[in-house]
Order: sequence, then C-alpha cells, then structure tokens
Amino acid sequence: MDLSALADRLTGILPADGLITDPVQLRTYECDGLAQYTVTPGLVVLPESTEQVAACVRMCARAGIPFVARGSGTGLSGGALPRADGVLIVTSRMRTVREVDLPAQRAVVDPGVINLQLSRQTLPDGYYFAPDPSSQLVCSIGGNVAENSGGAHCLKYGFTAGHITGMTWVAPDGAVHRLGGKAPDSPGYDLLGVLVGSEGTLGIATEVTVKLTRSPQAVRTLLAAFSSIEAAGDAVSDVIGAGVVPAAIEMMDALAISAAEAATHCNYPAGAAAVLIVELDGPAPQVEAEFADIERMCHSRGAFEIRIAADDAERALFWKGRKSAFAAVGRISPDYIVQDGVIPRSKLAEVLAQIDDLARAHDVRVANVFHAGDGNLHPLVLFDGAIEGAAERAEDVAGKILELCLAHGGSITGEHGVGSDKAPFMAQMFTADDLDTMQLVRCALDPDGIANPGKIFPTPRLCGERPGRGQGPHPLVVSGEAELF
Repeated sequence: MDLSALADRLTGILPADGLITDPVQLRTYECDGLAQYTVTPGLVVLPESTEQVAACVRMCARAGIPFVARGSGTGLSGGALPRADGVLIVTSRMRTVREVDLPAQRAVVDPGVINLQLSRQTLPDGYYFAPDPSSQLVCSIGGNVAENSGGAHCLKYGFTAGHITGMTWVAPDGAVHRLGGKAPDSPGYDLLGVLVGSEGTLGIATEVTVKLTRSPQAVRTLLAAFSSIEAAGDAVSDVIGAGVVPAAIEMMDALAISAAEAATHCNYPAGAAAVLIVELDGPAPQVEAEFADIERMCHSRGAFEIRIAADDAERALFWKGRKSAFAAVGRISPDYIVQDGVIPRSKLAEVLAQIDDLARAHDVRVANVFHAGDGNLHPLVLFDGAIEGAAERAEDVAGKILELCLAHGGSITGEHGVGSDKAPFMAQMFTADDLDTMQLVRCALDPDGIANPGKIFPTPRLCGERPGRGQGPHPLVVSGEAELF
C-alpha cells in the first residue's frame, strides 16, 4: 500500500480536518525545535482519541509504512523529525485533563496537555506537576514522556520518569495496552520505565497518569553575580559538597545574559561574567537555614552582588531571563544550535574553558546556559547561516562539545534525548555489545522497525536473531493489568 492509498483509508477514521496532504501545509511539520534537520512528512494525521491513534498505527503496521509521533514539536534533538515515506501522528489535539485525584496526588491527562497547564489547574488546591522544562509554556506532556524531560528543578525532583505511574500505550502493531495506574508501583516488568524516554521508538502514549507534588511551605530564590565562570562553578561545588540540595541551581554566562537582557529586560547585574539562580523550597525552618548557608558560600566565592527575590513577581523575573534564554539568543545571532550534554560538576570550569577554546578555534560564539547543579550543559553555538561554511563550523563545534563531555566522564544527553542529532555519537558512548543489547528491547516491541525509525541508534540495526517481517514480537508477558505479548 502506498501513501496515497493509506490516506484514502485514513480519511474514514479521522475528523474532517484531521488529515493533511497539501504540500505547503505538510512543510509546517518538517522539523521540531532543532531546525537544522528538515524532512517534509509524507502524511500528517491529527487524531483526537486513543482509538484514532490506534487505528492509524494499525494501518501503518499492516502496510509496512513507518510512523513518527509528535506533540508540540519543541524537542531539540530531531526526535520528531518526520519521514518523507511515512506518517506523522500529531497528538496536539488531545488536550483533556481527564481526572484530578487530589487524595491520591494523581492526574490523568491526554498527551497533548501543555506541561504548565496542569500545574496552573492544580496550584489553587496546593499541588503542581514538578517536571518543568524551559519550554513548559508550550511543550506537551506526551513529549515530556517520550524524551524523559527534566527542567530547572530536576536537581531535587528528578526527571519525568519519576512522576509517571500509568499510561495508555499504543504499541507499534496498533494494539492498545494499559500499564500501571495510580499506585506507586505495579507488579511485573517495569515497562513504564522502558517506555518513558524511548523517544517514540516503542509506540505512542495516549493517556498518562502523573504524580502531583504538594506545593512547598516556603520558597526562597536568589540571584548571585560573579566576575568569572570559575568562581560561579566553585560556588556550585561548595553548595552540593555541603550536602544542600536546592530545588534548582542554574548558571548563565555573559553572552547568555546579554541575550536574555535584550529579550526580556530581566535586569541582571551589569558586568557579570556569570550569574547563578539558586532556589530552595520545603519546610520553612530548613529553607531559611540552608538559604543563609548558600548566601555565605556565594559571598566566599566572590559574588559581587546577591539579590534575593522579595516576592513571586521578582522570582518570576529572575526565572524569566533563564527560561527564555534559548529563544533570546535569536536577538544576538541569526542562527544557533542548542546542544545538551552532561559532565561531573567538579569539571564545570575546566570544560567551559575548553568550550571557549573550541569556539575561538572555529570562529564561532558559544553562549552557555545550564543546570549547574547536576552538570547538565546547554551550550548554544551561534552562527550566521548566510556566511559560507558557518553552519558547518557550528555543527563541528556542537559535536566536539559532546566529545568533551564524554572525555570528562559525562554523557551525550541530559534531557533533550538522542533523536537524529546525537545518534552518531552513541557508538562513542556505548560499545557495540551495549547497542545490540539495547536493540533487543526494540526488536521485542517493534520487530518490523516502523516506530520512529532511524532515531537513537547510529546505524540501521535489524533484529538479526529474528529476520524478516510478520514474525511477531518476543513472548514477553506482563503480569497485572494487561498481558501484552
């Protein structure tokens, strides 16, 4: 079956405006937040229910046509890059908060629900959804699940995986399964742990049960300005070394600060080579005691100005500059690449100095914005695509930054995922045996390789122990709510 025939069949199961075939409209979906990679999808479908998603996937499976799931499209690793010979299944119309169960501290939501929407709905009752990517104003929870997203407060509260207890999941063959529920744990295989962060390569989440976190009794936020990145990095090491676990410790360098200032007028201290935003939350006595310790540690490392948010409005202004930083660099550069890697906190100053050397050697600028508390770097490599060779130099620097992270014992991704962008680097982080072992999971759940193919793994890897199509998945059995395989 070709795409034209598939489109005819899909017409019967989707809303009247739920199928896009017009070439101009299809280009709207040709990339996610990583605009360096573009592919115009063969078809785009916009289902409005689990049943419609499952029907689309079943038709793709029967026809052997690949499919890619997409939410709001804010991903930064090319994870939702479509296929020219495939179907892009967009879940952005599935935006219902189906249940809020405050006694159980749970909510059940559609994948298209916007991250911040859920917190805004539950905050009046004293609860919120803790994972908070910088894009939380627009990113969807389905995408958070696919990428195992983090955010500024993941230092204390962890990534999305720690906040998911249940899921309705459409497998690559179109079968619908229910995993987990409201209970903290379910018996049997931890398939939720397998699916969260699988980047759409193992199917599509169409309903998600999430944990709600009780709002803290007290929140204190400070902004500290330093004359050098090294001094700011040392302050971070002091805080963590003292056993204090803030809700967040964020760092921005001078170039990122100037971009944020141009975009949001956040009024960060003039002349700062780096600023730290440190936020503590929890029981009021503990917050007050630890906050005094953090002030002291910042002063001891040479902070020349410390500002303490007097109220929620001032706290929001501190965070506005940080959370707008990715978009803000558009004020100072026509093009940029957002990179994402992890290093040990103790290596912050050393690695940042090496990134600066790389930038100078390749004649590009790099603005550094990152989750300093857990060593998750987000360097933004700035360039002008109109200048011949500039894009290639920027891509080279972005790749070398990942190699730096690996050389210092880190990782090629902290929260943005592998997707298309970082797949070539997987072989530098893992051995061939490691990659083949990972592939066994994909072979078990998607033996025909139609769910978001070409992502994560550096080369096409087939299910060598089970060649050919139509042989079905491995005989795994899940106890509990569903027998899946």
